[in-house]
Order: sequence, then C-alpha cells, then structure tokens
Amino acid sequence: MPTTAKQDYYELLGVARKAGAKDIRAAFRKLARKYHPDLNPGDKSAEEKFKQLQEAYDVLSDSKKRQMYDQYGFYSDNLPPGGPGGASGHGGEQDVNFDFGGFDFGGGSGAAGGGSSFRDLFSQFFSGGRGSQGMEPEHEPGGDLEYQIEIDFWDAVRGAVKKLSITRLDACETCHGTGAVGSPQTCTVCGGTGTIQQAAGKMRFNVPCTRCGGTGKLRTACKTCGGEGRVRRSETIDVRIPAGVSNGGRVRVPGKGNSGTMGAPAGDLYLRVVVRPHEFFERRGNDLYIKIPVTVSEATLGAKIEVPTIDGRSIVRIPPGTNSGKTLRLKEKGVPSARNGARGDQYVEIQVVVPPPTDERVRNLMKELESVAPADPRKDLFTKAGV
Repeated sequence: MPTTAKQDYYELLGVARKAGAKDIRAAFRKLARKYHPDLNPGDKSAEEKFKQLQEAYDVLSDSKKRQMYDQYGFYSDNLPPGGPGGASGHGGEQDVNFDFGGFDFGGGSGAAGGGSSFRDLFSQFFSGGRGSQGMEPEHEPGGDLEYQIEIDFWDAVRGAVKKLSITRLDACETCHGTGAVGSPQTCTVCGGTGTIQQAAGKMRFNVPCTRCGGTGKLRTACKTCGGEGRVRRSETIDVRIPAGVSNGGRVRVPGKGNSGTMGAPAGDLYLRVVVRPHEFFERRGNDLYIKIPVTVSEATLGAKIEVPTIDGRSIVRIPPGTNSGKTLRLKEKGVPSARNGARGDQYVEIQVVVPPPTDERVRNLMKELESVAPADPRKDLFTKAGV
C-alpha cells in the first residue's frame, strides 16, 4: 500500500547523520524549549512540531533504535528481530504479509482516544510519540567553564585570594532547578495510565498517550527558565591562587561551572593563569635567576655580599678570581611547587663592573696591575676557533 513521505529525523533536529549523542541532545533541548506548548499556548503548529521533535529524539538518542532507523528508514518497538522482514524465509530472505481487507482505512470512530485514520494511527503506533507536557527532564551534569586571570609575580609566588566575575548557568530560583512549577498532575486524557485506545476500522490499538508521552503525569514548564531548570547569571567569586602557580598553569575551582539539571552535580571552573613578569627576578620552572653586579676588587679578592631573594636578603660568598658570567647557587631559595611545596633554587649570575678610567690614579693602578700580573686571556682563542 502506498505510504506518505515523512520528514527525516536528522533534518527535524538540524543535525548531521554522523552527529554524536551530545550534539543530538543539545539540538533537541534547544528546539524543545522553542516549541514547547506551555511557552506557545494555543499554537497548534508549535505543539505538532514539539511532538515531531520528541519522536525524532526518542529514536536518535537510543543507539539500537537509531541503528534500525538508519538501516530501514523508520523504527518501531513492534518490529520482530531482524527488522521489517520478520521471520526468516527461503534463501535467507524475510517476508511478512499483512491482510487489512475489510477494514476502513479512511477513518472510523475511536474509543477513548477518538477517531483516527489508519494512516495516522499506523504512524503513531510506530512512533511511540511522547506528549507535550510528558517530557521527562534529564539529569545532566553541568559543563565546565574556563576563564583567564592575570596576576603579578608576587601573587604567583606567595599565593593570593582574587575576586573574579563570571557568568554561569545557575539553578532557576523559581522552579529550584526542576524546570517545572507546581506538582505533577494526572493526565486528563489517559487518566494516568499513560496509554489511550485508538481504532482504525475494526482494529483497536493501545498506544502511548500523546498528551503526557506515556508517563501518566503532566508537568507545567517554568516560564522563568523555559523548562531548562537553569538561568544565566553573573556573579563575583573569591578565587584562591595557590602559592607557586606558574604562567600558563590552570587552577580548578570545584562546583563553580554550570549547574546540572534536576539536581545533577555542577561542573567545575578552570582558571588559566597569566603571570606578569618581574623586572628583577626571572623565573624558570620553580628556579629563580638574578644578575648581581660586583666590583673588580670583589671579583679578584673574593667577598661576601647580600643579594635579594623572595624571602628577603641572603649572603652570597664570591670566591677569589671570579669572572663575569659565573653562576652561584642558593639552594632552596626558589619558588615553592604548587603541587607539593618543594622549593626550587635561586641562581646568581656575577657581572663584574669595570671602573671608568676617568681618574688618573685608576689608570695608573691598572697599568701597574698589568705589569705585575701580565696575562693574555685570548692566547688560545684562535686555536679553539680553528682559524
């Protein structure tokens, strides 16, 4: 018998045929909020569109139903194993014949559900369609959020508490995150059974109630959140920055992501940290590097000098005969690890500062030094260079 063309489920939801479950769920929820009958009172076209969306989502959200739909172009709970072919026939082929002779396919008087043409009934019988107010809310965990926060060098080294303004999906205060207001009411169409009886000619079928979707209960969608159970809200929170966090590091704030639906747990907030560089301390991992100027006499004779650290002042011993560029280590004077608190080291690079030859006595001393301790620091230079 001829059949009418039915809109493709993927086209109804506006997703690709290879779309994942998450994309299908997101597309359905977006369209369901748009066409929900409670948000479009009296709009029959919106109610019909909502039914079609529920039918499409019911099939595509179930892996087994979706597999059958992709293979045969439709799905029904009443199909025998192996698809529309039914029981096995000769040569592996399957064949089932239906005899509808003597029945009125044009329409007939129905029972509890009223009259229905066979074509409409057959479509509904195979769809398992849900009603506009019977959609069961999903317990879906909230998604994570990510924000960027900029801090200075000392906040990163010592830790700090910073204020941050964020926008997140929070539980609706009107419906307390349920997406519905008031208590669920018994469906007046099916009397709470979840099914109605429809007839086509002399055949009668029990099919899911189109009003409550087979749940037997009616829910009134919250108009504040559109049935989502969540609303977008901005807030300012205090964020603890742990000591030792590095530039580009991430800080997790549990439970400050988007709220879940129907009491499901909220997601987390992740902060991507940008640390402004310091003009004196250079950080590499958990180690610190500084450059310290010393005089010619300090570098030649040796000395004890004070150098800055993140803890204050520390004494560094300059060995006699220290050349410019030599690096000395201060153990455990670096940055504490954000994971275990273990500290890095601080490295001090020596820079010998030569006095300007503006004073006659300085020039005489330099000439005397050259005559007393003549040296050629470049004598092996060309040999090493190989030129």
